[in-house]
Amino acid sequence: LANLDTEEAPAEKLPFANGSFDFLGCRYSAHHWRDFVAGVREARRVLKKGATAVFIDAYAPGDALYDTHVQAVELLRDTSHVRDYSAAEWLAALGRAGFVPQATRSWRLRMDFPVWIARMRTPPLHAEAIRALQHAASAEVAAHFAIEPDGSFMLDTMLMQVVAA
Repeated sequence: LANLDTEEAPAEKLPFANGSFDFLGCRYSAHHWRDFVAGVREARRVLKKGATAVFIDAYAPGDALYDTHVQAVELLRDTSHVRDYSAAEWLAALGRAGFVPQATRSWRLRMDFPVWIARMRTPPLHAEAIRALQHAASAEVAAHFAIEPDGSFMLDTMLMQVVAA
């Protein structure tokens, strides 16, 4: 498209002037940011007042047992993973950055294990470690993530629509 420019930069240090954008969309990347709070702050900084932002990402269940499991399998799959944040962590960071929540929605997304690990070229040893964690998971963890015999499972996902205050 002739009317688009692309720019590569870390979310924590966007190379754009304050209030440059009317809309911001962020899809499944925040769990890789080195500094989540700084990334959310930068998102707010580059948006015009009253502009909408939509963030979609996997999120950590509030229960520590589930949180530990999801962080472990995510890191084994992709070593650039930093953290899946909880809904409470997301909403607190967005509020501190100057966003006003408009709508949130959560759903479960099925991760087809063979496709999920192939997408990131997960080393076989790491894939085996994920499967070992799944096999060793408590009945409670296995039920929450609906872990299937082939390793496929359900991932908690959330959309947050916010407005720049």
